[in-house]
Order: sequence, then structure tokens, then C-alpha cells
Amino acid sequence: MAMAPAEGGALPVHAVHEDADILVLHKPAGLLCVPGRGPDKQDCLSARAQQRWPGALIVHRLDQATSGLVLMARHIDAQRRLGLAFEQRQVHKRYVAVVQGHMGQAGDGTWAEIDLPIAADWERRPLRVIDATLGKPSLTRWCADAHDAAANTTRVLLEPVTGRTHQLRVHLAAVRHAILGDALYADAATQALAPRLLLHASDLALAHPATSEPLQFHLAPDF
Repeated sequence: MAMAPAEGGALPVHAVHEDADILVLHKPAGLLCVPGRGPDKQDCLSARAQQRWPGALIVHRLDQATSGLVLMARHIDAQRRLGLAFEQRQVHKRYVAVVQGHMGQAGDGTWAEIDLPIAADWERRPLRVIDATLGKPSLTRWCADAHDAAANTTRVLLEPVTGRTHQLRVHLAAVRHAILGDALYADAATQALAPRLLLHASDLALAHPATSEPLQFHLAPDF
């Protein structure tokens, strides 16, 4: 794993993969993917990456509270090709989360779906809600990986088929299995069970934008 030198006080960027066309980076929980509003929100993954790889471009994002793999392009043509691959659902993503309660049969490899439409909650932005009338079709595949009976929690694998804002968090909360540490969608007791959101982007699979070579990347969570 490569590490970029810190500049200007910013922390290093961990690269899982780099070549002339793409970067696969490890975003820690709590770090923005792109700059936010205000001088206190300028430190972000893209800014840190551009210090080491000038011209690096964002292709997709993770929530600030989510950790894991983020794909960036080294130039505009790669960004265009990767953006199209995301639009056409040719990039496979998998997440790991720890949720409240006993969810599914762990360890049997059975996948199920949460198919609930998601809409913006304009009065409580940036929150999202399940809305059968105004919501956009949203589909998440999930598989129970392990149960912790003592804590009454379940480790789940998640695959978002669509890519709505906060989709995994909203869907799990909607089926009464909110993610531990979720400050937006979990109740106070579930928030308090973890010091951070226990949601991690663990796997990416895609065709290389220049060579079409199949690529797979994995980064285990630290929880």
C-alpha cells in the first residue's frame, strides 16, 4: 500500500492502487470526499490526493461518515469512462455494516433485497426519506454475515444496485435495523453503540477504463 507524503499539514493519503489512469484510495471515516462550504471544510480526500497526484479527479463519493474505497481518475478521459461505467451500473460495490438487531440468517450466503423508493426530505436537508409517491426507485441487496447475540447486532454485507444519497443508511433504518453510530437515521441508543458510523466500502470491481482489464479491490473494515 503506497502512502503519499503529507503537505501543508494534511494527513497522508493511502493508495490501494495507482496507475497512469486511475487511483483507488482509502478514505477514513470523518473525511469529506470533496470540499464543503467554509474554510473549515476544505480538507478532503480529493484535495489530499491532488497534492500527490496533480489533476486527480473525483468519480464518485462516500458519505463523510463512511470509510473505505474511493475511485479517482488521473485525467479527464478516464473520468468520463468511469463515470459512464457507474451510470451503466458496471462498477460493482460492496459494503460492510454493523446494524442493530438480529437481521436474517447469518452465514448461509442468502441474499435478500430492500426495494423502497427514496426522496429528499426538503424540510430536514440533507436527510432522505422513504416516499412511495415522490421517491426514486432504490434497491439494496444484503446478506447477513454474523450475529452478535450479546450485543444484539448483525454484521451485514451490502450491495447498492442504485446509488441514491444515503441509500444504505435510509434502507436499513427503514427496515428497523439502523447502522450503529448513524447520527442521521438511528435513534440515540443505536447511535451511542459506536463512536463512528459502522459502514465501510470494502470492495470495488470494474473494468480498467483504458485496457478493459477486470480489476478487483478489497479493503477490510477496522470494526
